Amino acid sequence: MLELRGNVDTRIEKLKRGDYDAIVLAKAGLDRLGLSANITEVLPHDVSLPAAGQGAIGIEARAGDSETLRALAALNHVETRQGVAAERAALAGLEGGCQVSIGAWGRIEDGQLVLEVAVLSPDGTQRLWEKGWGAPGDAVTIGTKVANTLRENGALALLVRESRGTRA
Repeated sequence: MLELRGNVDTRIEKLKRGDYDAIVLAKAGLDRLGLSANITEVLPHDVSLPAAGQGAIGIEARAGDSETLRALAALNHVETRQGVAAERAALAGLEGGCQVSIGAWGRIEDGQLVLEVAVLSPDGTQRLWEKGWGAPGDAVTIGTKVANTLRENGALALLVRESRGTRA
């Protein structure tokens, strides 16, 4: 397998040149860059979940800087924060990081926080999928519960780093 490197334009050019049969890129990124015309298929969430926190923006500020914190408060989208909190709790509960195949999607539907998490073996042949929901304020609890269920169903055995052959 060829390693795909380069910025988005370079990756798309490699695809057009025939170096690859297909590549998977974030739709939001292509939309933002004005490259949506290159999209041939959007993968549905029941096929592929994004990485935890994908698409959310995190901004840090000094705790005592009330002026900056006040300005940043206007950028906070509570529903996104709750979804990402659930995703991150699930990722932490699975001891995951960027070297393992874990997808997570937390969102608000009909007033409930819904979290879906998928864990895949490195070669993609095995998949565990779990869904949890509850009150949006219980985001961390929901994420932890979904992670625990996945662990009980054998998720940790799937979470093997290909490069080192060790669990994440």
